[in-house]
Amino acid sequence: MSFQRDVCVIGGCGHVGLPLSLVLADSGRRTLVYDVDSPKVQAVREGRMPFVEEGGPELLKRVLESGRLELTDAPDLLSTCRFLILVIGTPVDDHLNPSFSGLFRCLETCRPHLRDGQVLILRSTLFPGMSKNVQDWLGRAGLDISVAFFPERVVQGRSLVEIRTLPQLASAFSEETLEVAKELFAPFTTQFVELAPMEAELCKLMTNAWRYLQFAAVNQFFVIATQNGLDFEQVLHGCRHDYPRMASMPGPGLSAGPCLFKDTMQLAAFSRNTFVLGHAAMLVNEGLPAHLIDLAKRKAPFAGEVVAVLGMAFKAESDDGRESLSYKLRRLLQLEASEVLCTDPYIADPSFVPLETALARSKVLFIGAPHAAYRSIRVRADQLLVDVWNHVAQEDAWRT
Repeated sequence: MSFQRDVCVIGGCGHVGLPLSLVLADSGRRTLVYDVDSPKVQAVREGRMPFVEEGGPELLKRVLESGRLELTDAPDLLSTCRFLILVIGTPVDDHLNPSFSGLFRCLETCRPHLRDGQVLILRSTLFPGMSKNVQDWLGRAGLDISVAFFPERVVQGRSLVEIRTLPQLASAFSEETLEVAKELFAPFTTQFVELAPMEAELCKLMTNAWRYLQFAAVNQFFVIATQNGLDFEQVLHGCRHDYPRMASMPGPGLSAGPCLFKDTMQLAAFSRNTFVLGHAAMLVNEGLPAHLIDLAKRKAPFAGEVVAVLGMAFKAESDDGRESLSYKLRRLLQLEASEVLCTDPYIADPSFVPLETALARSKVLFIGAPHAAYRSIRVRADQLLVDVWNHVAQEDAWRT
């Protein structure tokens, strides 16, 4: 059976799909990106990355010039592709339960354009058992399409590097499907870790939940120390200094984003809500903004004053504000201050102000995301700096 194209990445203009599409095309694969977000499709087609990604603009230019990358906002060309990589994952709803509707809506949209003999590779994080549900759904639809699950495990912003250097989890429901899917990834994958599909699904959730638990542990230590008026940076230095067993201990911070919280709650749901560590981690991490506000109010009550949040992305040097705790911090501050100014060098938002304005007008400055642009800011003697990240290089400014 012949196909005109090697692979289509469905949902391929997002943070997961686009870096993979670029690497596939750069490895010689005839790659089609299908995404319903027409403005993003047009931007990528014109050579503009829709988000910050290290090395992205240069690689996008190269693969567009090669002719191996095509883009479309319609599903018509899916039937021309040997492999389909689906990057629609499983989010959680307002009640912290996994929601499967988006995944199956996407499959229904694609269904008229699917062909027997194709291989569907699921790429985004899935609730355990969803790969099997998708394989069964295809069978009920009368389609002879094999399913594999090859989850992404990269750090956003460094995806192009990590796709090529990290081991790839690989799973499928038959040995034949597993081998042909591995062949697609082989030109840029250092090694494969073969698992059963549900094992791979659980592995991905556990990986992200572990990171979330690590951040929650140090955030809890931060709360304990600062509630008692202690300098947590000194405590952290004592824990880590020339002590190998604590070398991997992260620093405190507003730990959030589109993956860690969501995947921890999926793991909790899969455990039938017996994953008490996950729920405890959520309470700690989600409670940190309120704790920072309490610390600030002890030092400099700011009722009726102007305050600012510097950095609204969920992490440093990112333009992604999804699930960022900086927004929760802003909401809580709006109950206390007369005005809350927000700024971010990467996120375009008409409600944000320039950094200079935030610095000039605010009594209290909160570091929401530790962007490099804030490293050397100067804080006035009459201002309070709340810097949970210990990011700002300033000795004479008070910080949490």
